Amino acid sequence: MATGASQPASTAAPVGGFPPWLPFEWIVAVRFLREGRMQTLFILVGVAVGVAVIVFMSALLSGMQANFVRRVLTGQPHIQLVPAREAARSLRGGAGEREGAIVQSPLQRQKGIDQWQAVAAQLRRLPEVMDVAVAVSGSALAVRGDASRAISLTGMEPEDYYRIIPMQDKIVAGSAALSATDILIGTELASDLGVGVGDKLRLTAANADNTLTIAGLFDLGSKGANQRNAFIRLRTAQSLLGLPGGVSVINVTVRDVWAAEQVAQRIAAETGVESDSWIKTNEQFFSAVSAQTTANTAIRFFVALSVALGIASVLVVSVVQKSREIGILRAMGISRGQILRVFLLQGGLLALGGSIAGTAMGALSLVLWQRLARNPDGTPLFVLTLEPGLAAASLVIATLTGLLAAFAPALRAARLDPAVAIRG
Repeated sequence: MATGASQPASTAAPVGGFPPWLPFEWIVAVRFLREGRMQTLFILVGVAVGVAVIVFMSALLSGMQANFVRRVLTGQPHIQLVPAREAARSLRGGAGEREGAIVQSPLQRQKGIDQWQAVAAQLRRLPEVMDVAVAVSGSALAVRGDASRAISLTGMEPEDYYRIIPMQDKIVAGSAALSATDILIGTELASDLGVGVGDKLRLTAANADNTLTIAGLFDLGSKGANQRNAFIRLRTAQSLLGLPGGVSVINVTVRDVWAAEQVAQRIAAETGVESDSWIKTNEQFFSAVSAQTTANTAIRFFVALSVALGIASVLVVSVVQKSREIGILRAMGISRGQILRVFLLQGGLLALGGSIAGTAMGALSLVLWQRLARNPDGTPLFVLTLEPGLAAASLVIATLTGLLAAFAPALRAARLDPAVAIRG
């Protein structure tokens, strides 16, 4: 039996604890980061805190805006089409014209939208539009015994209108179902008149009056809205308000609520009907939302800038500390491009590691916020979610920021003269 049998060839052993397939630049970059453990730890924590702030603030602002928009749009459509307002025109060149005559605006009459069926059909064909519901709106007097209240009356078809304004979710007593002799009123109006579900209520308008049965009480989340709003069937409102066969409002919802103003302008241009978006009718609210977005963008910019400066400062110190090693590597034949990539890799690794930890910290902060920030009834203030796109964008942007911050120190390291660097 032969002795000294040959052993099978073994795979190449890792060099310095690194796998043999790892590129040289990666080995040097990781070694430099290991040697400066405290610097590496501090900058990782700094990047993580910065990314966590960005993730938390972005998700918080997004949740706040979604909650505000939901509250604003819960009782109104995205776009309303209404008849053009009547305006008086002065006569020029007429025989009876007097110099300096005063022209007064005429009294606005209840009028409908011309050819509203064709306009509604045209709106439904637009790709940006989701739902269309026609309505008649006007003023009336609600009378119960000796008590009376002026109200804003809306006549609509429930199957269409409820897709835009979900009245069935706002009913606190009775039902949202309406017949030709039913009416929905707000809780405050019911309290003022001393009525409830099933009671009779007489409505008086300029053209007619009618007695209707209260089918349900709703709460729109506003005392004023609950005092002045009431809803009946479209045909009943047309008869009561003197607009048989006509409508005075076309309500529209769009797929992108932030593009409502552009869609409204397009609708006005194509149909010739005056169109008002929720952005136009809530200009102060929209300005506040825009200011919040601008402030959040500024916060994210300055946080990212501080992260970039932190990474750059650490790498500048690393270049100074590793000058001799860089000189030796250059004397051994390592190219300037490889030295450049070593420090770019350090910046990228610091940013990537910090951003991963920061995203996790931001997600944990959102969970804690949801559990601690509560309404008096125990429900969350508003829904906060960490969108996968936001997390991915944070990782990518933070990594790119680290690479950009590392470019100047890396370029300085690549330009070091080997002889000068070795002499120190």
